[in-house]
Amino acid sequence: MVSTDDEEIAEIARKCGANVPFTRSTENANDYATTVDVLVEVFEAYKNLNKTFEVGCCIYPTAPFVSAQTLQKAFDLLQSQNLDSVYPIQKFSFPPQRGVIFQENKLSWHTPENAEVRSQDLTPLYHDAGQFYFFKTEKLIQNRRILTDNTSGIVISEMDAHDIDTEEDWQVAEFKYRTKSKI
Repeated sequence: MVSTDDEEIAEIARKCGANVPFTRSTENANDYATTVDVLVEVFEAYKNLNKTFEVGCCIYPTAPFVSAQTLQKAFDLLQSQNLDSVYPIQKFSFPPQRGVIFQENKLSWHTPENAEVRSQDLTPLYHDAGQFYFFKTEKLIQNRRILTDNTSGIVISEMDAHDIDTEEDWQVAEFKYRTKSKI
């Protein structure tokens, strides 16, 4: 199903075979609504239609490289480990612990204690790949968050993830697509 407040998007979704059983509220159709806000609204709307779901999956429309294999892997992990949620993550390409702050045309270390630590000696950090979330619906509604103390991730490569928010993001996604197609 597609959650939207835009009739044009809803019509395109229907033409592509998606279900749009209700319109997203104004409250959850702004720049400040969170993914969890939208998901809770969706499941409450379904509950009003006497429909409930044990497991949910939220796939972002701006993530062109989501694969059936990664979705299946995440779902299998969710079920086999009895987790609250699972989603794809990526390793930062360079340790953020060595990041700098750029203010008033000057640089300073974000965490000065790491200024002299070799990058390979720092603990690898990961970030949400921004593709999808698999979750136990009851836990999502109860906790009102996706990342709980019972969440795991599927590590994916830089080539398998991309979030499109700008024209430049689109251009990079096209490059990745062409490159992946040659492999």
